[in-house]
Amino acid sequence: MPLSPPAPRKPSHVRRVVYHGYEREDGLWDIEAELHDSKAHDAPSLRAGGTRPAGAPIHHMWLRVTVGRDLVVQGIEAAMDTTPLPDCPQARAALQQMVGCSMARGWRQAIQKHLGGVASCTHLRELLFNLATAAFQTLPAAFAPAGTDEPPRHLGQCTGWDFQGNGVRLHYPKFYRTAPGAPPAQG
Repeated sequence: MPLSPPAPRKPSHVRRVVYHGYEREDGLWDIEAELHDSKAHDAPSLRAGGTRPAGAPIHHMWLRVTVGRDLVVQGIEAAMDTTPLPDCPQARAALQQMVGCSMARGWRQAIQKHLGGVASCTHLRELLFNLATAAFQTLPAAFAPAGTDEPPRHLGQCTGWDFQGNGVRLHYPKFYRTAPGAPPAQG
């Protein structure tokens, strides 16, 4: 285990989130997400009354977002097989407002604008937030847009890709900067 040994404890909740990226034959890309929440113990069920057995889903839902090479949403759909309340599936309709939004810039703001508050579902929003990262990992051109002198989108977004760090110096020397505000290295 890479973490230090934990204090004595007992399991309570399990959340599984999985993303898959697919290249389609028509030149588009599908990014799919699945979320599954369950308790490690029997718990009250809000939807059905009574008790939900340990391991039975509280939330079990999927998203499929179709994007082009430009990371603009072309299509979106959701399935919500298990939800805690009967009205939860109504949240799917608002997802269509994400068609035309770009994952490249302003993705989280677009999610909040179109799906924030009671317009949609907290769990679908959570899946969408990180779905953009899965899309970046799936599309080969997402990191280095062709035909531009702009740095790839991931540079300057984490310690490993600091413009002043070794990752940029070794892999993107054109954009390496030795001091804050210094121009990019030449040649």
